[in-house]
Amino acid sequence: MMATIVILCSVLALLCLLVLHFVSPEFKPSWRMISEYALGKYKWLITAFFILWGVASMLLAVALWGEVSGIWAKLGVVLVFISGIGALMGGLFDVKHKYHGISFGIGVPTLPIGSLLICYHVIDLPIWQSDKTSILYATHSVWISLLLMAASMMVLMSGYKKTGLPMGPGVEPPKVLPQGVIGVNGYFNRILVMCYIVWLIVIANAMI
Repeated sequence: MMATIVILCSVLALLCLLVLHFVSPEFKPSWRMISEYALGKYKWLITAFFILWGVASMLLAVALWGEVSGIWAKLGVVLVFISGIGALMGGLFDVKHKYHGISFGIGVPTLPIGSLLICYHVIDLPIWQSDKTSILYATHSVWISLLLMAASMMVLMSGYKKTGLPMGPGVEPPKVLPQGVIGVNGYFNRILVMCYIVWLIVIANAMI
């Protein structure tokens, strides 16, 4: 039952994000981050997205707690729960709030570690064998997506620095991408979110 709710919340979260691309086209997906949708007219949609994502992550962690054993797998479950707290905080504290960066720091780096610890525990269990391949693909896509987004952000920040644009907390991003700045970070931000949420769906489906 809980795994089914995880899948439902995950799908609804992705649906909220998809709708935002149509109702807020002013935020170019190539270089505008998902959190920036909170600056538009449909803040409630991005808030719902983060809350649904957070709830799905925390519920999955609760469901997994009784399915795994050993200190490392249990630590992985705790990290998934913490990741959910970060996502939930992302909805409660929007991009203009001083705690939004903390939300990112709590929610984003924890899932790659947690997912790997869980993955290499459950794929050795007989009842998870039929889903071994999908779990492996989903798990490795999580940390790969994080590295790709980090690289794309470094490229963007380097471009900003060359133009002399102000950077840092509280500084609102430009409305238009400056000339000569490479902005593909938005795409990789969305890929990361897709990989993170699809991982939740894959694990929940395997539990069902």
